[in-house]
Parts: sequence; structure tokens; C-alpha cells
Amino acid sequence: MLIIEQKIDEFLSKSNYDIRISGNGRWIDQKCTPDILSIVCDCVLNYTKDEDSHDVLMEFSSSDIWNSKFTKDTVLDVFRKPKLDNPSVQNEYDKFFSQPLELLAYANLLTKCKRGRSNIYKINDLEILKYISIRERNALTFLIKYITKVLTDSDLINVFETFFTRQDSIHYNLVKDTFYEFTRKYTKINGRTESNRIFTKVINPLAYSRRARGTSRGRLSKYKITLDVLMYNQENFRDINASKPKDVSRQEFNKTRKLSPYSEYLISRAKRNVKEYNDLYNLGKSEIRDGIHDNDLATHHHHIFMRNEFPEIAHYEENIIALTPTQHLNYAHPNGNTQTIVIEYQHVCLLSKAGIIKRSIDNNSSVYNFENFKFVLETGHDDPSYSDVVDNDFNMLIQKINIYYTNIGG
Repeated sequence: MLIIEQKIDEFLSKSNYDIRISGNGRWIDQKCTPDILSIVCDCVLNYTKDEDSHDVLMEFSSSDIWNSKFTKDTVLDVFRKPKLDNPSVQNEYDKFFSQPLELLAYANLLTKCKRGRSNIYKINDLEILKYISIRERNALTFLIKYITKVLTDSDLINVFETFFTRQDSIHYNLVKDTFYEFTRKYTKINGRTESNRIFTKVINPLAYSRRARGTSRGRLSKYKITLDVLMYNQENFRDINASKPKDVSRQEFNKTRKLSPYSEYLISRAKRNVKEYNDLYNLGKSEIRDGIHDNDLATHHHHIFMRNEFPEIAHYEENIIALTPTQHLNYAHPNGNTQTIVIEYQHVCLLSKAGIIKRSIDNNSSVYNFENFKFVLETGHDDPSYSDVVDNDFNMLIQKINIYYTNIGG
């Protein structure tokens, strides 16, 4: 992950994002949350991808993206909006896609030109765009770096840094007023209301990265900014699990819950990411080399920790493994019963996935993440000690995995 983050830094360093020069007040906007930015990148990649060559071939407009089949299916299910062809909501959808596209264009990840009344885009950096599309945290990492660079180039960063050091109403009002006066002076945005809406999208990602207070409902936030505050459409599983009756197990409680359309989208995207990685680096074969199915294609994608019992990790690539149909329905699940798992084979899956994730990280792939794998294990095994494992210490993780299954007889 550090390699791609270094590439983002190098990419951003090549451009001057000074708003005093560009006059562009739409370098970030209301719809530019990490989850929306990530899903729009996913929609762009799906629209422009050539299935045979995997090259990006075409130019596109905002309307091209939100009128594509993939986008219609995704947005209708995920964000519960009215139908895309409903004239009364076309302006809302235009903002939903055009604002993140404008951010990506200002960052120079997309090139943009004007044709008639339409903005026409083309991908300028495929690797970083793919990185953003994989998960919301990747998009957030990019946003934090991008926002910091824009503020630095525009000579605005110091007033923000002072606020993060001096977390009081005086310095909050100072940074907010400074941002408004700057925006009014150098861009076409004159209204304080509009400036304040954009200000929220600027300060809160930075506050989250610094574990600091930010803005909430137009005032200094009472608490430090958390990840869910940054998202447009995010389930808070901690709050959901807190509502669990004490006499019901966590697994049984989660079985009664229906995942949201957004969670279903995230799971689908994670499976696509696992498949794409496995196709590229393993020729699409099983991720478990058992000497029997080594040359068989992996057409099933199995949740190592079951999605209905552990919904908070159901969309993690680190919790999904590519298997053959036989491995999935005969080995991972007893007698094809997908409502339960074979504990011994769960052990096998985790050891295999650990090796895959290690090789991915060694190869500088951005699909898998060591911290995410620790969280998957911590959640699935209900063992917070996984968080104490130092970065990329796979030997310690494997040792802890083996101890867990030895203790339960798996």
C-alpha cells in the first residue's frame, strides 16, 4: 500500500493546484465523499473497460456514466434514488456524478475538454483511479492527500493546521471565515451557505486523519470526526450491534438482519476485485492448492467468515477466497449447506488467504491490505489481540490462526 501512496504523492507533486490561479471553486464539492468518489470511479472503470484488452479506450461524459447499465443497476440498488430516466431527478444525478468527475479532473486523474455544452473526460492515470475504486478507505486516503496539496498550493494550509492544534470555537470560526473569504475572493462562489457546504468536505477528512474535531451542523463538532461522518451512505455496525438483545448471540442477531443495498454492492465489488486479481495472478484457478483441484477454475467466491454472521467484514476482499464449485459446496460447507461452514476448512482457507495477501503486498498490489486482514481475523475470531500484531508480520498472524483452531479442535 505504501508504494501506491507514494505514487499518489508523486503524481500530486507534479501539478500546481493553487485556486488563486485556477479560480476553480469546484475542486471539491458536496457529493465528493469517499464512498461516492469510490463508486463513481468504479462506474467509470466499468463503462470504459474493454473486456478483452483491459485497456481504457473511450472518452465519456457524466451522462454517459450515469446512463450506463452498470451504473443504473448500482445506483438504483445502492442509493435508493428514483429511476435515472425520471426528468425530475436528472439534476440530482448530474451532481452525483459530475461533482466527483470534476474533482478527478482538477486533480488531473482525468483529462477534460469542452464539446458543446458537455464536459468530456478521459482517464489520465488508470492505476490511481483503480486504487480509489477498490474501497472507500483508498478514496479517503487519496482525498486527504489531494485536499492537503490543494490547500498547501493555495497557501491555506496553515490556518487549518492551527485549528487542529487549537481546537476551540475561536480558531474554528477563524478557519471557517478564512475559507469563505478566500473562496469568495478567488472563485465564482459568493454565497456563504455554498462555501460552508464545501468547507465541510475539506475540513472533516483532514480532521479524521488527525484524530481531531471538525465541523458538524455548522459548528465545531463536539467529538472527534469518525469515519461514518465522512460517508454519504454508510452502515454503522457498531451501533447496530449495540442494539442486540443480551440474551441473543451476535451471530444469531446478525442472521435476522437484511444487508442494505449498499452493503450488497460492496460485497459484489469485493468479489469482482478478488476475481480480477485471481484471474491476473493465478490464471483464475483455485486459491487453495490441494493437489486435487489445482488446475480447476475457481468460479465460486466463498466468505471465509459467513456474510450473514459477520456483515461488517462481508465486503472485505481479505475475507473472500476463490474456490472451485466442489471446494465451495463440498469442502467449505457441509453437504452443500451454505448456512453453515466446516471449521477445519475455514482454517485451511485462512492459511491460504494469508499467503495470497502476503504475495499481493510483496508485489505492491493495492487489492489486499494487512490491517484489513487483521480486522477480519479480529472480528471472525472475536479476538482483539490481532490488532497488536505489527505491520506485515504474517508469521505471527499464522501462529495465532493455528493456535485458535488448535484450541477449538479445528
